[in-house]
Amino acid sequence: MVYAPSEGPGAGARLVTTKILIAGGFGAGKTTMVGSVSEIRPLHTEEPLTDRGVGVDDVAGVGDKSTTTVAMDFGRITLSEQLLLYLFGTPGQERFWFMWDELAAGAIGAVVLADTRRLTGCFPAIDYFERRGVPFVVAVNCFDGRRTHRAEDVAIALDLDPGVPVLLCDVRRRESSKEVLVALMEHVLTWTDTQEVPDGSRPPDRREAAT
Repeated sequence: MVYAPSEGPGAGARLVTTKILIAGGFGAGKTTMVGSVSEIRPLHTEEPLTDRGVGVDDVAGVGDKSTTTVAMDFGRITLSEQLLLYLFGTPGQERFWFMWDELAAGAIGAVVLADTRRLTGCFPAIDYFERRGVPFVVAVNCFDGRRTHRAEDVAIALDLDPGVPVLLCDVRRRESSKEVLVALMEHVLTWTDTQEVPDGSRPPDRREAAT
């Protein structure tokens, strides 16, 4: 969607509005990122974890997390006078993955949040975007404020293509989350057809390779 403001500092300029996804495993920080960076009150669809998820949801390594996103998170941020981003956070648990196609419709790029405590949790999101030729960046959420893993090491562990940016961030901080979004937009602008999966071939599934 593109429109020109009728007044204000950007009057007469083309304002580009676009959609990006915030994806990753359960407990990686998707809801926190949308909430920290959104300039409007974010929409959350979190529900308490209950005993119905026992044996279904993998909650190992996520501390005292007591809620989960069951549909999506939604927020908005203006990166410049010409660029407005709508943020859609995807649910991380496997039983809600059927909603990803709906959320991904029309998205031009994605942020995959990685939690080094549960690194395999971001494999499904990476595989999803690779197979659909959607440009993405991987953002390693440094929960404790310390950078204990180098971006290069995370890229190797995730078996990423050389052109996929990997960043270290703290999604609790607005500026850190904003830097990730800026990096994604820069990556989208340099995206070329040569980075897409050729001839519709199916790349290996990281979950299968890890077993």
